Amino acid sequence: MAAKIVSVLFLISLLIFASFESSHGSQIVIYWGQNGDEGSLADTCNSGNYGTVILAFVATFGNGQTPALNLAGHCDPATNCNSLSSDIKTCQQAGIKVLLSIGGGAGGYSLSSTDDANTFADYLWNTYLGGQSSTRPLGDAVLDGIDFDIESGDGRFWDDLARALAGHNNGQKTVYLSAAPQCPFPDASLSTAIATGLFDYVWVQFYNNPPCQYDTSADNLLSSWNQWTTVQANQIFLGLPASTDAAGSGFIPADALTSQVLPTIKGSAKYGGVMLWSKAYDSGYSSAIKSSV
Repeated sequence: MAAKIVSVLFLISLLIFASFESSHGSQIVIYWGQNGDEGSLADTCNSGNYGTVILAFVATFGNGQTPALNLAGHCDPATNCNSLSSDIKTCQQAGIKVLLSIGGGAGGYSLSSTDDANTFADYLWNTYLGGQSSTRPLGDAVLDGIDFDIESGDGRFWDDLARALAGHNNGQKTVYLSAAPQCPFPDASLSTAIATGLFDYVWVQFYNNPPCQYDTSADNLLSSWNQWTTVQANQIFLGLPASTDAAGSGFIPADALTSQVLPTIKGSAKYGGVMLWSKAYDSGYSSAIKSSV
């Protein structure tokens, strides 16, 4: 009887350990929303490849502009994207965080003052997060947080936006913040915001930036990675294109990633995983690297 009890306790301990590892370990993060042919949000989450999905983008906002969500061919937020509400909930019920990205590489956005940042933070809270609004493009789904993909401007007031959004946590974590800086360190647009220490995740874009990306050798990338691990954030992610077509440069073949890059950066205390741009281009890359991430 004693031996059976010991065996049962051992099995329970293994299950607890496995659960801890899966809930606290590294993950693959994917951007979704910029290509109508990339499949549904629910299918993306049901693939089992991703721990976080980022909806892209709110690409117009600030400086007196009416904020506008652009989800390419998936739906028209100006009329109705409520159908995504059930997909978002499906993802969240599976333990997958769903964030909303603001900015992007081709958006028309800026913040003109601290008041502008505070106003936009309230808009995001009420329209997509835990607040209330008569106009919620994604229905009654409550997203898990906001991703800052800011690729233009001088960096002013993004720190104010981060503080305003974090202020909605009210003692409990209801708004996760992430940032997607370019790999040249420090990032011109986001360094001041990241320095607030309010960001849970920083996925650094190690592509379209030859001085700090992979190019037959991982030396430049690893040097830049070491700089990025010094920022005030809970986790740092390696941001990569999901295929050669997803970016102008910086794609790392799966075998090179798993043999040359990941074994080194996974030793970093802040290593969180790999971010991929984007779902439309991920035709097997995430599956190929998943076990090594």
